Amino acid sequence: MFEELQNLKQVHPVVVLNDFFLDRIIRIKNPDLLYKQVLEKSNLGGSIRGIPQTDLKGGNATNVAYALARLGCPVSLITIADKTGQNIIKESFSQFDTASLFVLEGRPGRTTSLELDNGKDIANVMISDLGDNENFGPEKLGQKEQDEITNASAVIVTNWASNKKGTDLSEFVFSKSVSALHFLDPADIQTRAKEFASALPRLSTYLDSLCLNENECNILLQQSGLGMVSGEEKTKRLIQKLAKSYSVSIDLHTTNGSYWSDGDHVEFATSFLVEPKFVTGAGDVWDAANIAGYLVGLDACTRLQFANGAASLYVRNPLGIPPTIDQILSLVSSNPC
Repeated sequence: MFEELQNLKQVHPVVVLNDFFLDRIIRIKNPDLLYKQVLEKSNLGGSIRGIPQTDLKGGNATNVAYALARLGCPVSLITIADKTGQNIIKESFSQFDTASLFVLEGRPGRTTSLELDNGKDIANVMISDLGDNENFGPEKLGQKEQDEITNASAVIVTNWASNKKGTDLSEFVFSKSVSALHFLDPADIQTRAKEFASALPRLSTYLDSLCLNENECNILLQQSGLGMVSGEEKTKRLIQKLAKSYSVSIDLHTTNGSYWSDGDHVEFATSFLVEPKFVTGAGDVWDAANIAGYLVGLDACTRLQFANGAASLYVRNPLGIPPTIDQILSLVSSNPC
């Protein structure tokens, strides 16, 4: 069922644009207690100790590119960073002989991700300084970057929501790569919901997939007057209506499962049960595996199952390391679609 994935190493590079962030993950076991301590310290000053923190590379584009490289897929990352960020990116990708880096000089983004554990679920709230990711337009791309885009097997633009020039960038790179698969993952569009809904008809003509999580999907559904996802059957109906209204195929990943619809058909694959230990970046790992499935021609249900398996293995890993193909296949092969 997954034999096609053996062809993944033979495809032309997947080009991923455009954000890089320096991330700090702060794990908070008792949010109420921390809030109480912050209020106390706001009056008195001082330190709150014993809060586990981790520094790592981040940004949707960087995470997707890294996860694709872990799958053995040839990948080209186009992003922006200062000297420190460039060194971090080069060191992170140095283990992959199929990864090409196009790191433009500029100010990187910085994100503090609060992983809040309420005893049942872990949610992450991110506080970001966007850096030069905020104004990454087509003018940033030199001839080398444009040539790489033209020869790509797939192009994915991530984090449209953080880039004021995200629509212009998307149109430019998709029009430059006429034979490639095209993906857009807009990230959290809450503060630009109307703008994204207005831009989507322009972008949908280029897209093979609009990749959304549950929150992003609900925001777009509300902009379209279609309600909110709830339960498998209702979500199937809503995503089908949404795909039809924008004339775009949609890949949606939620806690309970993943959905795909082109407006006429709809598929669903249940999530794997897992106790999450690391959630920041899980959507990026899901995107990478989903794109890999598209590249090798997996049917929709099998592709969603493969992506679910990748995300499941990632969130159960306390170090936040994306899985390999063999690790994913070991999980999903015993759970046929």
